[in-house]
Amino acid sequence: MKKYIFSALAIAAMMVSCNNASSKMDEQPAAGDASASGMKIAYVEVDSLMTQYDFAKDYSVTLQKKSNNARNTLTQKGNALQAAVNNFQQKLNNNGFASREQAASQQAAIERQQRDLQELQARLENELATETAKFNEALRDSLQNFLTAYNKDKQYDLILSKAGDNILMANKKFDITNDVINGLNKRYKPAAKKADEPKKEEEKK
Repeated sequence: MKKYIFSALAIAAMMVSCNNASSKMDEQPAAGDASASGMKIAYVEVDSLMTQYDFAKDYSVTLQKKSNNARNTLTQKGNALQAAVNNFQQKLNNNGFASREQAASQQAAIERQQRDLQELQARLENELATETAKFNEALRDSLQNFLTAYNKDKQYDLILSKAGDNILMANKKFDITNDVINGLNKRYKPAAKKADEPKKEEEKK
């Protein structure tokens, strides 16, 4: 019997685990000028953003829960299917079926169960991939909106994202990561907190 590999469910594991480290709220990056071109440039460490931006941390927890729930569901369904296969094989070996028709009927039921499991796996994987894409889009929009406002004052000509070794070398004076994370966290309001705000306003009245 085919064993099911829940590869797509590992998407959420790509999300970086929550980090307790926090940035100093008043720390300001040194302005950097590229002397050769006269451009004012900066970069943001993506790994630090993912582990210290509260929105990214909250969504990471949500995605991990969805991944775990999907994996548990598929594991239970897979175990039930395997048990049905084992039972069928045991009956077949011991001549436990009253007729060929009865054996064929049970085999057909197992095949339907297998198809149902495959369809469920595909649906759960698709849902998780959709949720991950939704997070990536929200994160990108949040960052771009913040940088648009942030750069009205800073006036950088170019702000780069630094992830892994896509930038082989960079002077730390161009690093605005802490500044960006602090600003994003000040703007971020979790959904639960937003829901409570109308209630607090009503209580004040």
